[in-house]
Amino acid sequence: MVAISEIKRHKTHAVKVRHITVGGGAPVVVQSMTNTDTADLDKTFEQVKQLYLAGSEIIRVTVNNDEAAIGVAKLRDRLDKENLEVPLVGCFHYNGHTLLNDHPSMAQALDKYRINPGNVGFGKKRDSQYEQMIETAIKYNKAVRIGVNWGSLDQALATKLMDENAKFDTPRSSDEIMRETLVESALMSAEKAQEIGLSKDKIILSAKVSRVQDLIAVYGALADRSNYALHLGLTEAGMASKGIIATALGEGILLQQGIGDTIRASLTPEPNGDRTLEVRVCQEILQALNIRSFMPEVSACPGCGRTTSTYFQELAQDIQRHLDINMPIWAKDYPGVETMKVAVMGCIVNGPGESKHADIGISLPGTGESPVAPVFTDGKKSHTLRGDNIAQEFHDLVDNYVKNRFGNAA
Repeated sequence: MVAISEIKRHKTHAVKVRHITVGGGAPVVVQSMTNTDTADLDKTFEQVKQLYLAGSEIIRVTVNNDEAAIGVAKLRDRLDKENLEVPLVGCFHYNGHTLLNDHPSMAQALDKYRINPGNVGFGKKRDSQYEQMIETAIKYNKAVRIGVNWGSLDQALATKLMDENAKFDTPRSSDEIMRETLVESALMSAEKAQEIGLSKDKIILSAKVSRVQDLIAVYGALADRSNYALHLGLTEAGMASKGIIATALGEGILLQQGIGDTIRASLTPEPNGDRTLEVRVCQEILQALNIRSFMPEVSACPGCGRTTSTYFQELAQDIQRHLDINMPIWAKDYPGVETMKVAVMGCIVNGPGESKHADIGISLPGTGESPVAPVFTDGKKSHTLRGDNIAQEFHDLVDNYVKNRFGNAA
């Protein structure tokens, strides 16, 4: 028998972000980011609400000018009035120290500040401006994500490491130096924040790259060399399947190693596309690894020459839509329903067996098979469906199963 061990999580400090705990063994948190102009209160509020209702547990907004800073405080007020208790993170670059100083209502309204050490300032001003931002976080008791990015590396540190590397008989590659620069920049910035007075339980680290192998290497080093809470994200992951696959591989491998306390899928959306896709991708990564459950799973066979009819495909999609529509209600009334497994199979080869492994499953007839569809509940055959109303009858069976099994847990 093959033993599947539980994922042993990398030990990190717990960080409170509003009512959410990040790290310290807490469940991995799903994050997202708006792509609206934060100064546009109506559009930003609507997108934050959509992301939150889709399951985003922390949401980041851009704070790049005075208008956006003013918008943050108004956004927090409107969210509170509608009882949307989502934590907000302010993303700062270049002028964050000024905005935090000039807009105390914004500094108070945010639950976490995202600071990029490579973009806090240049030359002699860099250290003082970074210190101002950390002092503001201390003043308002806010968490800080120190987020380094390979697109905005600390150039002074990178130059120093390259010069040192050039002196070795066998120098490391430029990619290795880039990775080391990211790791050292994150750790040095965190240590500097602690020296200023920010406690360790207020610090989350991230080191964003856009290549999967770099992501795995950098976060592996951060986990080996520190116990700060870690936010995973493949920056500029890309569009459509490319971005989804790269994100799932990079973050999935790290999560399987027990590394990562929060995650985001930084997908490039289609014009006017659905921003909530990045939330669903994160949820599906965590669910596929059996780390967290968000939605009942529908297993469906891919189809072959035995399933020349598209009926089972249509039923699988129909059942998934049925679950999506009902989950907001079920989640409140039937605790645990998100762990339910549903199977919609297309022929006799694997249909009955797969259906038995699900909580409830249906095995539809393949090409040339008898026009009957056995239904299996908790591993045993419970019904046989026939005729033109199989889809609705199976809907009803799923609904009854949810009420009978999970209703007792309410």
